[in-house]
Amino acid sequence: MIEIQLQAARIVLEVLSGRNLTTVLAHAKARANRLSTAEWAGVQEISYGVFRGLGQLRAVLAQLLNKPLRDRDVEALLLVALYQLEFMRDAAHAVVDHAVQACARLHKASAKGLVNAVLRGFLRRRAELVEDALRCEEAAWSYPSWWIDEIRRAYPEQYKEILQAGNARPPMTLRVNTRKNSLQDYLAHLRTAGMQAEAVGESALVLEQPVAVAQLPGFENGLVSVQDLSAQYTAPLLDLCAGQRVLDACAAPGGKTAHILERADVQLTAIDSAPERLARVQENLDRLQLSAELICADAAQLDAWWDKRPFDRILLDVPCTASGIVRRHPDIKWLRRPTDIAGFAAQQMRLLQALWRTLAAGGKLLYVTCSVFPAENRLQIAEFLRTHPDATSVQTSAIVEGPGAGDLKGQILPDSRHDGFFYALLLKA
Repeated sequence: MIEIQLQAARIVLEVLSGRNLTTVLAHAKARANRLSTAEWAGVQEISYGVFRGLGQLRAVLAQLLNKPLRDRDVEALLLVALYQLEFMRDAAHAVVDHAVQACARLHKASAKGLVNAVLRGFLRRRAELVEDALRCEEAAWSYPSWWIDEIRRAYPEQYKEILQAGNARPPMTLRVNTRKNSLQDYLAHLRTAGMQAEAVGESALVLEQPVAVAQLPGFENGLVSVQDLSAQYTAPLLDLCAGQRVLDACAAPGGKTAHILERADVQLTAIDSAPERLARVQENLDRLQLSAELICADAAQLDAWWDKRPFDRILLDVPCTASGIVRRHPDIKWLRRPTDIAGFAAQQMRLLQALWRTLAAGGKLLYVTCSVFPAENRLQIAEFLRTHPDATSVQTSAIVEGPGAGDLKGQILPDSRHDGFFYALLLKA
């Protein structure tokens, strides 16, 4: 357990220093040669869990300390151990003893007494400490205060459910490649492999229990992909027909790119500004035996890549705060700042205004975010429509099945099946 605690504490420390959890985990796994598969699963569980419950963990820790800790290594170790004691309910004596021993491995032998006192103090006063901590809203919801205020202001009737959904464990949803097999055929493959799933819509399956992608029957042969149900509405909304010129303007990692090509024989151009992210798009297409023209460029810099031939359809899945997918990336809510919303909104409008010029008359542009903040979504589109008389908003609720999709004008709120997404389909006169 000591090695698991140490690895998790290092990961927590790196993320609290401003790095992305997904990237940190990938680098840590490459270094963790000594850990078994089960041990690494424990590291991941703790790493994600600490950030799901960080508000409560910090509030509890603050009560157990006489003054704030200046040693970030020891703080990260204590957060890891407190998560194990409160949420994993690992053997208490083992968690405490191993955390104390881990201090020596961190070259923090002088902190052994503090770590021992804090953790044993928590065990003695657990119920009282947690009850007191949860009186603080940031601890009760485990989000920064500004985030809670933003969601409550935007969704006064649904904010509690939105915050709760963001702290839940996400489902594993599959997209069946209907070019290669039917939904029912693949469901049969899963059952043969001992996996249970529920069919949702025309090509989605929600697994009863998540598994490693390598365990999915036919994954390497392109029979199936992993993609959230909300994201699977993209390709149907584009209203694709064979032969159309289609642009996927912010394509990485390529899930929506591939879904477009699975549904129709179109001439697809996929753009992303980062070479390493564009490489992931190519990997996805190769696995699914699909092809597209890939361009590494800033999509808003039209002179760098556009040949002046208009597109019939444009998918603009813009960079955003990712506030709708925090259950998959719980570090996001602690790394974002209130000013980030305006920054992303400016970037989104820049892309939207530039790419509107590349859309053919009578063509459709689908604006997508994985956010629930109105400034990135409905307010953004309202401003665009106000300044572009040649743009008309097309109703999306006939395809988008998420709760509130009709009355919230394309906003899907996170729930047990859906990530938080926003869709706006714009028709050019």
